[in-house]
Amino acid sequence: MLKEIVIAIQSYYKAHLFIRKHFLWKWIIIPGILYMILFCIGMYFFWNSADGAITYLSQVIGIEKWLHRQQSAALSFLFVMGGIMVRLVLVFFYFSLFKYLILVIGSPVFAYLSEKTEAIIEGKEVPFSYEQLIRDMNRGIRLALRNCLWQTVYLVSILILSIIPIVGWITPMISALVECYYYGFSMLDYSCQRHKLSPAESIAFIGQRRGYALGNGLVFYLMHFIPFIGWVLAPSYAVVAATISLYHQNLE
Repeated sequence: MLKEIVIAIQSYYKAHLFIRKHFLWKWIIIPGILYMILFCIGMYFFWNSADGAITYLSQVIGIEKWLHRQQSAALSFLFVMGGIMVRLVLVFFYFSLFKYLILVIGSPVFAYLSEKTEAIIEGKEVPFSYEQLIRDMNRGIRLALRNCLWQTVYLVSILILSIIPIVGWITPMISALVECYYYGFSMLDYSCQRHKLSPAESIAFIGQRRGYALGNGLVFYLMHFIPFIGWVLAPSYAVVAATISLYHQNLE
């Protein structure tokens, strides 16, 4: 799996060179700007609401008063760390829901960009088809809802685990890996879809190549540490990189 992760990461550099060489910037910038705007607005409102919810819950349970009576620096430290971990897991939970909204909205563009990438590699033309567009949208929505359901189950379990002192400190890392895998999965599925794999076949195919999904999602999330530019480039770069990384795989 490590080799697959490395290949997926290297594919982002290849994607950058590919995009520059074939002047695909309009397919990168326009959806990227929309993604950035929605990301900024969503994160602002979510962070404020999440912080308020955690503070309210703490007051209802009476944790602060109990800690004050205990007068224990160690207990206070554990609960402060626990609060930070819960907030981080909630951020990942929000990000997962936001991600699926973007995947549903941007599914036609991402599917076409993946198809165009492979067509350029093979030296073919990409005929536009409304029927194919509708099929891409339907499949993208169904798979996004399926992945959203399973990821929510995992993240709720992780959220419960994050409350446990010390043990819960590893939950943000687990949440991040789950997020990376499921986002990378969605990017790889565009290639599976184009090669006529059913959703069940796509799930089995990518499940045997988890490293590609994990590596693709990992770079996608790391790009968010580059303000604005990274936010604009991340979604479409992930599509092109996923297509390139799977191009030599046997998808038939």
